[in-house]
Amino acid sequence: MPDPADGDIGRPAPEPRGEHVGLGTIAREWGRIGCIGFGGPPTHITLLRALCVDRRRWLSSREFEDGIAATNLLPGPASTQLAIFCAWRLRGTPGALVGGFCFIVPGLILILFLSALFLAEHPPAAVLGAAAGAGAAVPAVAVHAAGQLLPASWRRAGPRKAARIRWVVYACVGAVAAATVGPYLVLLLLSCGLVESALHLRTRSRPARPVSGVFVPLAVRAGAVGGLGALAWVAFKVGALSYGGGFVIIPLMQHDAVSVFHWMTDAQFVGGVALGQITPGPVVQTVAVVGYAAAGVGGGLMAAAIAFAPSFVFVIAGGPHFDRLRASSLAQAFLGGAGPAAIGAIAGAAIPLALALAHLWQVGVLALAAVWLLAARKGVVSALLGAGALGVVAALLGAPVGS
Repeated sequence: MPDPADGDIGRPAPEPRGEHVGLGTIAREWGRIGCIGFGGPPTHITLLRALCVDRRRWLSSREFEDGIAATNLLPGPASTQLAIFCAWRLRGTPGALVGGFCFIVPGLILILFLSALFLAEHPPAAVLGAAAGAGAAVPAVAVHAAGQLLPASWRRAGPRKAARIRWVVYACVGAVAAATVGPYLVLLLLSCGLVESALHLRTRSRPARPVSGVFVPLAVRAGAVGGLGALAWVAFKVGALSYGGGFVIIPLMQHDAVSVFHWMTDAQFVGGVALGQITPGPVVQTVAVVGYAAAGVGGGLMAAAIAFAPSFVFVIAGGPHFDRLRASSLAQAFLGGAGPAAIGAIAGAAIPLALALAHLWQVGVLALAAVWLLAARKGVVSALLGAGALGVVAALLGAPVGS
């Protein structure tokens, strides 16, 4: 398939092609990726590229790279949105719905099963030990995730000293906010993006051209005081306001789930974050653990549905405008502020996660995980599985593992 012409970058993206890719094929291939996609966004992108570009040649390399760039400009889980976008390009709205559903559901089923086991009234000591061990590694995973995002964001800031100073300021704001004022983190991320957008508008010699199909969500305080309304609001914030990926929203989820509504203990929450990391599919699945703790299987399914719904809306409604979104200097400027703040927030999330560790032996596991991830540069899944195994050993030796 030929690449789109360079001159088309400011025009709406073409509608899905008329090629016949059966919905059954999309269901099978996207479901397969949902089953084997351990390791988070890098794995998902690799598997989608191998399928859509290299093996089946449904999309050109240019189209795929443009899809990555556009979905990174949106709030919410970027790799999930990329999976939905690729399916949308093949069969429009039906393809997007089928592909996204089959990509999400395998990991959702597994994480709800593990949640039932982990959050049972009297779980086995080995299960508690595995959760406590894997949870101990999560702060190191957060720092590792921030480090993975940092180089590209720093390059985006460009060579100008003033832009780089602002980048550092935004990252520090995000880190401090994640560590101290979790409930208001989303507002601060949006504020950083809006400040950078305002600075961009001041330096332009002509008014900014409006970009259709681009929406900047505004956070408001939920009116619900608890129950399913509160769970729905927490899930919505995860899916619609989480710039930078699932880890950005963790301080906010932790505050709501533990401190405000008391659905979980700190130790259970950290274990839930670990479950979201070791299961296939999107890391945002962690919200299903919170939903299960709040209202059982129904709560987990509702939380997942609300968290992922914005991704379908953004891609299906905004897909024809993705090229225009990428070409918008105003959208790029917004990400230039919100992006580094999100990276700082991911790193800052390590502080409340580390403070949530309840037992001294977990500190040793955290140190080992940090060496494994940050010094040896090994994978996240292996770090969490190894930490979980150490937790099982600690439980069998009689170490405290409960919350």
